[in-house]
Amino acid sequence: MGPACSTDPGMIEQDGISASVPDWSRERKRPGEWRPGKALLASIRDYQKYRGLRRKLAVFRHRFWSAVSGADIPINSEIGGGLLIPHPNGIVIHPQARIGPNCLLFQQVTIGDAGGVPTIGGHVDIGAGAKILGPIHIGDHARIGANAVVLSDVPAGATMVGIPARQVEARQQAD
Repeated sequence: MGPACSTDPGMIEQDGISASVPDWSRERKRPGEWRPGKALLASIRDYQKYRGLRRKLAVFRHRFWSAVSGADIPINSEIGGGLLIPHPNGIVIHPQARIGPNCLLFQQVTIGDAGGVPTIGGHVDIGAGAKILGPIHIGDHARIGANAVVLSDVPAGATMVGIPARQVEARQQAD
């Protein structure tokens, strides 16, 4: 079986997930569903969308869901649509960091500081405990392994692991 994405550096989709077009259904919470991460994102989206009383209510909801989830995601963050945070506990995002559409962040992820603010491309998966530090760019469809410490730019489609993070070759699966 071949790789899931094209080898073209300008690739748009991998595994059917776009790096440029947000999939808003990934953020939607079903009625009655207990998803603190999705509720926190909804409060951020409402704050950025509305003015007046609805915006003030969004601030209170953001504070509540930040405490419940244990995440530090600023209410004015620049986050592309379709972000998944299935386990939001301990996620810290710098207020000026930019996160592209359809990304996935696991618990205890830190994005930003140590001398700069990173930019995360579209459809980037970041494993539990990973740290993205400095004024770096993470390319589209990249994967950052659990507990990796990324201190330099990551090319599109790369898989990074270790401390400090280094690129590894993807293994081909047998047919």
